[in-house]
Amino acid sequence: MKKCFSFLIALTIWSSAFSQNRETDLQHLRVDVVYLASNMLEGRETGKKGESLAAQYIAERFAQAGLQPKGNNGTWYHTFDFKYNTHPHGGGEEENRTGTNVVGFLDNGAATTVVIGAHYDHLGMGLEGSSLNAGEPAIHNGADDNASGVAAMLLLAGYLKNSSAKHNNYLFIAFSGEEMGLFGSKNFVNAPTIDLDKVNYMLNMDMVGRLNEEKVLAINGAGTSPAWKDALEKISQNGIKVKTTDSGVGPSDHTSFYLKDIPVLHFFTGQHSDYHKPSDDSELVNYEGIFDVANFMLQLIEQLDNTGKLAFTKTKDEQQQAASFKVTLGVMPDYVYDGEGMRIDAVLDDRPAKKAGLEGGDVIIQIGDKEVKNIYDYMDGLALYKKGDKTKVKVKRKNKTIEKEVEF
Repeated sequence: MKKCFSFLIALTIWSSAFSQNRETDLQHLRVDVVYLASNMLEGRETGKKGESLAAQYIAERFAQAGLQPKGNNGTWYHTFDFKYNTHPHGGGEEENRTGTNVVGFLDNGAATTVVIGAHYDHLGMGLEGSSLNAGEPAIHNGADDNASGVAAMLLLAGYLKNSSAKHNNYLFIAFSGEEMGLFGSKNFVNAPTIDLDKVNYMLNMDMVGRLNEEKVLAINGAGTSPAWKDALEKISQNGIKVKTTDSGVGPSDHTSFYLKDIPVLHFFTGQHSDYHKPSDDSELVNYEGIFDVANFMLQLIEQLDNTGKLAFTKTKDEQQQAASFKVTLGVMPDYVYDGEGMRIDAVLDDRPAKKAGLEGGDVIIQIGDKEVKNIYDYMDGLALYKKGDKTKVKVKRKNKTIEKEVEF
């Protein structure tokens, strides 16, 4: 294990690290994702051996990028204790565990600091949080979720070390405990190693490894500062198209910073049928896409470098719209789809949509009498039904409009 770890570290420095040469950077991304998503790390479950190995690797990579340790007591590590319940819905046995965030600092002597984060933990053997996996317990390697975000963060660390953007310091945090409930980021903002009042803004990368052919990048939190949307519109990176939502609240670590009145953005390339399954492996990752996301973010950071501290805006929690429905269709929405309707990314086995004959790529345009123009209309449509109800679902499939009967 140690030999393999050392070999991987050596691979990342076979040439000048963080060169901003595309081919070299792509190789760094591949090495980082392949190691973090390898079976050796056993799914990087918080409080387990795989998490520890991943933390050591990330600390080594931070050091290579020229960062300073900014965890507890001059180390790379910011630890937190929590109680782990062996049953995901409670009622099981509790065990005491310790999780570890990895924290590195780029000190430019500036008055403000930008936080750049990505969670590195995942689901271990899938015993918690992987309800989408119907098979036997197996290692959940989490290549997209979220070795991809960590790899992008490491690339940015090297870029910013050599960048002319010096009007902010940069704090890089690899969070653990995200999959169990944002434990790592919540603990960090409650016991930070820097003054949170001096944080300018926070950028979070969670699942940036599956940029699709349409090159749509979802950016959540665009309403948390009036500066965001104008800045995002000015960026051009290899044909990337941006789809924004305003809310600062979402199921990832930026939420913890937003709740401390810090402007945030969450970068996300979309969900897919391997989400929270053992099949989320490194060979399925779009490395060129991660490269483009990291360089898109670099442009944003450099554009905002000399604009001072960003104003913070509270946003409406768009996720509240999803709280009222009691049934599920059994599909994965395509969150980066920018057309009219709600496009299905994948259909889950043995669920109502599958039984009704709906397919991945179908665009839902109507549920019963409810027209569906976006994902929120889709959620409002589901809220009208309870288990056992039947209704017609109208979808566009390629150039045809078809109707299927669904029983919830």
